[in-house]
Amino acid sequence: MAVLTPTRPARRPVPAPARGGGSRRRRRLADNLHAYLFLAAGLLCFGLFSWYPLVKGIILAFQQDNFVTDPVWVGFDNFTAVFDDPLFWTAWKNTLEFTGLALLFGYLVPFVVALVIHELRHLRGFFRFAVYLPVMLPPIVTVILWQYFYDPGNGLFNNVLAALHLPESGWTQSPRMVMVSLVLVSTWANMGGTAIMYLAGLAAIPGELYEAAELDGAGVWRRIRHVTLPQLRFLLLVLLLLQVIATMQVFIEPYQLTGTTNPDSITVMVLIYRYAFTVNNDFGMAAAMSVLLFVVLGAFSAAYLRLTRDAQD
Repeated sequence: MAVLTPTRPARRPVPAPARGGGSRRRRRLADNLHAYLFLAAGLLCFGLFSWYPLVKGIILAFQQDNFVTDPVWVGFDNFTAVFDDPLFWTAWKNTLEFTGLALLFGYLVPFVVALVIHELRHLRGFFRFAVYLPVMLPPIVTVILWQYFYDPGNGLFNNVLAALHLPESGWTQSPRMVMVSLVLVSTWANMGGTAIMYLAGLAAIPGELYEAAELDGAGVWRRIRHVTLPQLRFLLLVLLLLQVIATMQVFIEPYQLTGTTNPDSITVMVLIYRYAFTVNNDFGMAAAMSVLLFVVLGAFSAAYLRLTRDAQD
């Protein structure tokens, strides 16, 4: 009797690897390596010029250091000295006053200017350039120019007031006018960039929305209220946050126009400068004041973002 033996299935030939697969992998690896190198360079620059100074400043806030002798660890003594300084609360009051006035002028004026330029039919490019021109000037040049305008003896503004038979003003020398004078300089110097952002936002609004509003009989103010403002809501919220952060760090205008000793115009940044370079020569106290400003701005930013996110939701 014949015995049947099972037959094995024939093996299927294994396909040979496609030519060029290794070169593609090497090319992909090289591309990724280049990307990681570019990313590492960016992270290195960011860490070296942003995070390292931040960490160094926080450590410096707990030391007594004039960058000449060896630093001494003093713990919270710098913060105690800062709080005991009579100019501490004065600087915060002046800074908040400047921020409030800057929001009144520097936040509203660029929006109105952008609306006017957007509605123009002729010379729109010229007015865009004219509005943005002050932003291209170095800040110190702008402040020196306005210093001539405010000069109490032969300044442009007082000459105009005298020609109109109006009483002259002390401008930066007057306790009542000094903050308004500083805000005017800051608004003129910085509103061009904000106005250009508003113009870009206005250009992105579909024209059909305005046409539908006009068909419904909406006037200019109703179109702005029901079309422009809702469409620019996100941009308005972001610029408001950036405006507050920037104005809370005002330095050049009060430093150049009123100096570091005027209690009516001294701000937080000017007080930090005094601690580091003029009165105390203690970079530890300056760093402690900087950390307090960082905490205040960080807390405000977090609260603002939380409130605006809840409002958008």
